[in-house]
Amino acid sequence: MQPVSFRSIALKYKAIFFDAYGVLKNSRGLVPGITETFDFLQTHQIEHYILTNDASRSPEELAEQYVRRGLYAITPDRIISSGMLALDFLHAKVDGGTVAYLGTDASAHYVETQGVHTISIRDLDLDHVEDINAFVLLDDEGFDWTQDLNKAVNLLRKQNMPVIVANTDLTYPVSETELAIAVGGLANMLEGIAQKTFIRFGKPDTQIFQFAFEHIQMHGPIEKRDILMVGDTLQTDILGGNKFGIDTCLVLTGNTQPSRYLSRIDSSGISPDMVCESIGC
Repeated sequence: MQPVSFRSIALKYKAIFFDAYGVLKNSRGLVPGITETFDFLQTHQIEHYILTNDASRSPEELAEQYVRRGLYAITPDRIISSGMLALDFLHAKVDGGTVAYLGTDASAHYVETQGVHTISIRDLDLDHVEDINAFVLLDDEGFDWTQDLNKAVNLLRKQNMPVIVANTDLTYPVSETELAIAVGGLANMLEGIAQKTFIRFGKPDTQIFQFAFEHIQMHGPIEKRDILMVGDTLQTDILGGNKFGIDTCLVLTGNTQPSRYLSRIDSSGISPDMVCESIGC
């Protein structure tokens, strides 16, 4: 499977779902040529949406990060985060009380629903948890990894409640050669320790794809065959798109390196429909 030009395949679709980190930006900043690519999409009236497992900031804050880098085509209404599904779940299933969360203060945007109080795990008093009705894992920052992760374990031992994972990513790249543990990796550890089943939102689960599919249909009818999912990670972006029944394109500007993509495809058994070196060319 040899890489092909992204713009040549983009013309076959009415809408494209992009992952964020590793596709639009990486450790060096915006992927070279990205603004020209979005100009190309707008010229050809190809809809674009960002499907991200990043629940660390609101869509408005995520969009502002692109604006500051000179990419104006990504507006808040075009960002669909796994945190949005977590908020929907809380709105439907948690009636009153307090929701505890693991993450930054900015990530608390996704647990602030009407009639529900929120509290960071770092501020929680384990002697007073009777009002905690849910626990949400949002981000890998904003807490002490020793003290507050231990506190989370003991909260789960004391309270029988839903535990929601709003970012299923296990790791994320911090440089060209190094990874850091993401909140999905922390969730797997806590789930094993607590011997509970957590509720996960985000790629590769199909809920986020269905959420995005219903969102874009508000602007007119569209079929799955008209949509392409573009991502840098086989286990989330590509697997999720395959499971949902849309075409997939693996790009080599993020988690999957150009020298290893064929072996990764072979060893994982997860096959994209296409491969591109970058969406910027």
